[in-house]
Amino acid sequence: MARAWRVTTLAVALVGLACCKSVSFAETEIPLWPNGAPGAATKPQDEPSLFVYPAPADKATGAAVIVCPGGGYGHLAIDHEGHQVAEWLNSFGVSAFVLRYRHANTGHHHPVPLGDGQRAIRLVRSRAKEWKIDPAKIGVIGFSAGGHLVSTLGTHFDAGDSSADDAIDRVSSRPDFMILAYPVITMTEDFGHAGSKKNLLGENPDPALAHSLSSEHQVKSDTPPAFLIHTSGDKGVLPQNSLVFYDALQRAGVAAELHIYQNGGHGFGLGREIPGTRDWPERCREWMEVQGLLDK
Repeated sequence: MARAWRVTTLAVALVGLACCKSVSFAETEIPLWPNGAPGAATKPQDEPSLFVYPAPADKATGAAVIVCPGGGYGHLAIDHEGHQVAEWLNSFGVSAFVLRYRHANTGHHHPVPLGDGQRAIRLVRSRAKEWKIDPAKIGVIGFSAGGHLVSTLGTHFDAGDSSADDAIDRVSSRPDFMILAYPVITMTEDFGHAGSKKNLLGENPDPALAHSLSSEHQVKSDTPPAFLIHTSGDKGVLPQNSLVFYDALQRAGVAAELHIYQNGGHGFGLGREIPGTRDWPERCREWMEVQGLLDK
């Protein structure tokens, strides 16, 4: 992905860091599968990848977050729900990895987005030492349909396949915490998001599959802790999505925090221009602090 105003090559990023250690927002794009992703048909748009934003050395906490932009499983809002979010995380010492996952407009449906997300977690955890990350402090943040992907990652994970030829596949795919912003959660209730459901599962999905991907039904005691935000005025993805997921987390005894803001509709990202709602990034940072994720 060519971005004239961003550093996008490893060589340039390393030179910049070598010349000025205070540089925070170095970015490099790496493939999830160096030899080509399973199920990929065309290149380069068909290859899932991570944009790497290492935390500034003087602020690094060892925590890392994989960022899943929204887009209804039909595109990715990769700037305001991706790159801008990574820079915010870097600002308080958290390494960030923006996930470019596959979706309906690259010709992919379930289970491909979930597989891309699981691979991203395994990849970051497998390279934790290299990136100066604590392998037990790797979380995921998602917006809208990206929030559905995050909730699915938090309810569908495994410890890794110890017999796998690929060393990355031997690593756990469980995120250590989740952050969900105006997330799609349900694939079965009438307050779900029809467009995301169609793009992910097709026109007439098997009811059992839709139930398995309705995250409010999949929460267990080992589901990771979660921080959720939504707005009362969200007409795109109704706030009931966050409410039912929070309720499921509570019933399972999973630590969770939920904020429903009055102002704002859908898709506001960091919400910097919305009175009240613009406070959510600081509330989230404080939640991470309470969870012990920001202890150096």
